[in-house]
Amino acid sequence: MMQKISQWDERVSRYLYTHRLSEKADKWLRRYTRLGDGYVWALIILLILWQEGWKPLLLVLTQVLPSLVASLALYWLVKLSTKRHRPFEAIPEFQALVPPLDKYSFPSGHTMNNLAIATTVLISVPAAGAVMMALPLTWGFLRVYFGVHWLSDVIGGFFLGILSFILGHLLWTFAMAPWALPLILEL
Repeated sequence: MMQKISQWDERVSRYLYTHRLSEKADKWLRRYTRLGDGYVWALIILLILWQEGWKPLLLVLTQVLPSLVASLALYWLVKLSTKRHRPFEAIPEFQALVPPLDKYSFPSGHTMNNLAIATTVLISVPAAGAVMMALPLTWGFLRVYFGVHWLSDVIGGFFLGILSFILGHLLWTFAMAPWALPLILEL
């Protein structure tokens, strides 16, 4: 099964690597994918603050924290357990067209971590979260396009991101909400 996934991943990566968009489009897409490094969250915080105010922002932040902790814990556990090589390391003619943020490929952190946060934001502030749901998937697919991830890394990151949200939401509901909600409501 793993061999078939690897073969499929390599076919997809080779196709994307040999069917490039224009240099101008690639330049814009490189900038866009950098937003997945975490920069976009400052804008989302400002958006929630502007549209909803301090209390909803604090509520979102207390809900995001356990999802982020769950995601980062799962991310490093899986990443260091699998130690999957990146496409530009496995295919000699490939180059990384954007900088990888760490050594190993599986799972896609751009997909996983951002999706765990985006799902939490979607539940808390649907207007902001709806926009955020599309971003992790496009960032993940662009990481495949730029040769630093396999498609199965993005798919795995998607499922692990949702799992991280579920674990974080359960943690918040049963451990954090009883003490966080009264503090926020007092403000």
